[in-house]
Amino acid sequence: MLKRVKAEEAVGMILGYDVTQVIPGLKKGPVFKKGHRIREEDIKVFLDTGNEYIWVIDLKEGELHEDEAAMELAKSVSGENLRFESGGEGRVLIKAERDGLLKVERDLLEELNFRGDFVLSTLRNNTPCKEGDLVGVAKVIPLIIREEELKWVKERFSERKVLYLKPYRQRKAGIIVTGDEVYFGRIKDGFDQQVLPKLKEYGVTVFKKLVLPDDPQKIAQAIRELIKEGCDLLILTGGLSVDPGDVTREGVKLAGASILNYGAPVVPGTNFLYALLDEVDILGLPACVYYNRRTVFDVVLPRILASERLSREEIRRLGYGG
Repeated sequence: MLKRVKAEEAVGMILGYDVTQVIPGLKKGPVFKKGHRIREEDIKVFLDTGNEYIWVIDLKEGELHEDEAAMELAKSVSGENLRFESGGEGRVLIKAERDGLLKVERDLLEELNFRGDFVLSTLRNNTPCKEGDLVGVAKVIPLIIREEELKWVKERFSERKVLYLKPYRQRKAGIIVTGDEVYFGRIKDGFDQQVLPKLKEYGVTVFKKLVLPDDPQKIAQAIRELIKEGCDLLILTGGLSVDPGDVTREGVKLAGASILNYGAPVVPGTNFLYALLDEVDILGLPACVYYNRRTVFDVVLPRILASERLSREEIRRLGYGG
């Protein structure tokens, strides 16, 4: 319901219609839109446009304006490490509060959006995010909504949130570059130019880098020594093709590691290896990381840094969009 009030008395109230401003020779259009929350500085504009009296929305008990409702919606469906900013017109911007991995429960997202009066749009599940990145937008469709609708949202998502951000864990990485051609200086080691910048971007500390020949015994020994020295992430590059001379996989086995998966349905990066030894993640990277801008490494690394363990099934499902 609308009621008529003096413009000077309307601060904090909700405008019930579009207010048009005409500037001869320049423009004609709405200066304020329906649903606008009236501010002190708006009063002069109302008077200048000939609106000494204006019509505002008279909220009844149990009703909420779209802006307040959208903020309640955003807070109810969001979990840890996210912050909220008003976007106006019933929208709330959901942003990353720190660097991390965005998690989105797609089944809950769809359940909410099928409800009808609410809209929640997010980035994809497992998207790496920087502090301040926009990860979602929450919106309430009607200008006025009953509080009981938001009560359903609060109860439904009180325990399981639609989206949240998992922070990256600081890691101490050991690097093993394999290959006779690199070890004997026949070709230049490209790790520092191609792979190291990605680790630095995620805040990974490189403790030590070793360059080894194609010798599985030496690879195995290096793996065990780096773990003994406190590395909690090992990255091996080279020696993961189908060439009989590539022995990195054999070296990982000799070290006593459990190979959870070899091969991934991601191009480039099909010869990716993932193993564990004493709870330490071991990533075997194929040669494509040296000459492709994005590879399987970019898909897997953020999840590992967010303390996730990838099962063979999860890796095999990467083919969708891979």
